[in-house]
Amino acid sequence: MDRLEAMALLVATVECGSMSAAGRKLAVPVATLSRKLSELEAHLGVRLLTRSTRRLELTEAGAAYLAASRRILEEVAEAEREATGEYLQPRGELVLTSPLSFGRLHVLPIVNAFLSENPEISVRLGLSDQQMDLMGEHIDLAFRIGNLADSQLVGRRIGDIRWVVVGAPDFLAAHGTPSVPAEAAALPCVGVDYMHLASSWRFRDLETGAEHLQPVRPRLAVSTAHAAIDAAAAGMGLTQTVLYEAAPAIAAGKLKIVLPAYEARPLPLSIVYPGRGRMPLKTRSFLDFAAPTLAAEMQRLDAIARGASL
Repeated sequence: MDRLEAMALLVATVECGSMSAAGRKLAVPVATLSRKLSELEAHLGVRLLTRSTRRLELTEAGAAYLAASRRILEEVAEAEREATGEYLQPRGELVLTSPLSFGRLHVLPIVNAFLSENPEISVRLGLSDQQMDLMGEHIDLAFRIGNLADSQLVGRRIGDIRWVVVGAPDFLAAHGTPSVPAEAAALPCVGVDYMHLASSWRFRDLETGAEHLQPVRPRLAVSTAHAAIDAAAAGMGLTQTVLYEAAPAIAAGKLKIVLPAYEARPLPLSIVYPGRGRMPLKTRSFLDFAAPTLAAEMQRLDAIARGASL
């Protein structure tokens, strides 16, 4: 029996929540997975998992063995990184994840520039609005928008993701520029069926700090911010979105920012990574490359916003 393989199968099974899910992730038949875990239990002489039709539960011995397995597997991975020279020069595959639209607009250009300077590194970039489990999915770095909750991760704060309300210049000329949120809600709006932006918009009085939700009744509701921005640029109404989505249309003069004195509280932007063990040079090199580049990009977006506010 390959005990390291058995440990890895146990870890994957617990993290996935079921043998079927672990089998799909590892491309291992469930029957094979079950047999190997049974062999591990027979070798140890204890039951590690209590199986039922709905879920798996660790026994007391299983919880202790799982913790030890994770530690041992990490030490083996650390030894392999050491042996392959990942601590001597930047090399190997770097696994990253980012929110879909933000990654396409801002992370991918950074990755392209980084790869051009580091020929011995390859990158696998996952673009998804689903928040991934970095340790469970063996991800080196993640770009996160919003407050960080996972205490097992280390985060480097890069900047803020700002919210803006925008409208086309011709639309504002025809309907007037709102001076308070209630006036914006009375105008034609484009809503997004995401984070409740189809029914209410977030606002904050920058003088008092008071926050509130303003109900809106959009004439048009769409499923993505990109579509809402296109509709707003076509004169269909005001829309509320994150600055990085609207910045290209703002820079091109297709949209103007309104209600800057009521801009909603921004979302923190961070780069996060697992906080255990030494960081391979490939990861450190990318972090040191990406962080200042992305911070400068956030400052550029702020400059665009300042020039487009009414």
